[in-house]
Amino acid sequence: MARKKEKEEKIRFNTLIVDGTKYRTLLTKKFKNRSKFQEKNPGMVKAFIPGTIVKVRARKGKRVKEGDLLMVLEAMKMRNVVASPVDGVIRKVHVKVSDIVSKNQLLIEIDYEENS
Repeated sequence: MARKKEKEEKIRFNTLIVDGTKYRTLLTKKFKNRSKFQEKNPGMVKAFIPGTIVKVRARKGKRVKEGDLLMVLEAMKMRNVVASPVDGVIRKVHVKVSDIVSKNQLLIEIDYEENS
């Protein structure tokens, strides 16, 4: 019985704060090793699916509006339109026609102004 109490005393609880409320809990190894949350930057256009670039309409320095066609990405024999998520000026195009891209690969950087 004494051994059982020793094991219970060795357990260390972690404090987790959610919306200002503190919770005491045990965190799994998977949770501790997770990748940290990064807020999405709307000016960074990334591939939402792996595929091949078949058309690029974006050019460095070109002014774009939200919804303008930037490029066409072919995946699984379907052509997917990659549209501008924001109004702005294209800073850099990271891909060219026939490039094979993976999911979440950076395609285009857009300098944009946040609308307040």
